[in-house]
Amino acid sequence: MIEVEQLSKTYGQTVAIADLSFRVEAGEIVGFLGPNGAGKTTTLRILSAYLPATAGTAKVAGYDVHDESMAVRRNLGYLPENPPLYPNMTVVGFLDFVAQIKGIPPGDRPEKITAALEKCQLQPKANVHIRKLSKGYRQRVGIAQAIIHDPPVIILDEPTVGLDPAQMIEVRHLIKSLGGDRTVLLSTHLLSEVSLTCDRVVMINQGHLVATDTPANLQHHFLGGHGYDIEIDGDRPQLENVLAPLGIVSRIEPLESGDRPRFRLTTADNPDLGRDIAKTLVNGGIHLYELQRLRPSLEDVFLELLKAETAAPTEPTTELPNADSQ
Repeated sequence: MIEVEQLSKTYGQTVAIADLSFRVEAGEIVGFLGPNGAGKTTTLRILSAYLPATAGTAKVAGYDVHDESMAVRRNLGYLPENPPLYPNMTVVGFLDFVAQIKGIPPGDRPEKITAALEKCQLQPKANVHIRKLSKGYRQRVGIAQAIIHDPPVIILDEPTVGLDPAQMIEVRHLIKSLGGDRTVLLSTHLLSEVSLTCDRVVMINQGHLVATDTPANLQHHFLGGHGYDIEIDGDRPQLENVLAPLGIVSRIEPLESGDRPRFRLTTADNPDLGRDIAKTLVNGGIHLYELQRLRPSLEDVFLELLKAETAAPTEPTTELPNADSQ
């Protein structure tokens, strides 16, 4: 539903994005990640037909953003970082105004407005002036205006910025409910939000694609497999001898130790090998005091990828395999 091919945008001598390519399939919720200045907002503005690209192509719902911009707008719901709200309007009055400018026929507007209010759980605030709403409810109104014409594609730019934890959870659930029937591209710098909300991740840095994959696969690639930290009463040669017949441990690394030796084990693709490891160690005469499965955060992966990109800026973009193609 969203196709970006070798997209570039420059402002004078400043390169905002360069040869950026990625796809978002129908029904996916995809997180669009990058540090400040990475080119996220520029990309979203091009996709929403607000800003022309310098080079490359982009399509939304099958329509070219340059040659068929009006068709793109009809098939797209867009929430910018600062929602375009009119504080002196009521919620229902604002949504009626938006329905008019989006070309919804008068006879269909009440039904569309009611559906948007229900989807965003705004019924109790329908007749409240927007200026009196909390930040969380304003974000809901912003999402409501984006979906009122029932578009197949939705783009959300930092939809939870400035919200308190309770409001973030509510908006996150709302975004999750939009997937399936609609395609959602979600720009955010909150990586925990991506882990909880998105099916797949597109990471960019300095206008270039860094990686694209599912959050789980990115975390798996970060470890180079699945990992466990263990604390035992033996040394590394003992550990290697006991685990060798098991045939599932590809790497053993010593860690800083306290009272007892600690090691990090990297295993094969199966993530549920902790029980086999523990049983093998005990049967092999090694006392096991602790076994902890490693679960790197998406923040760890993100920082590592950015570090690699910064260390080798002239190297080809690192694109991890898309889980859908495996």
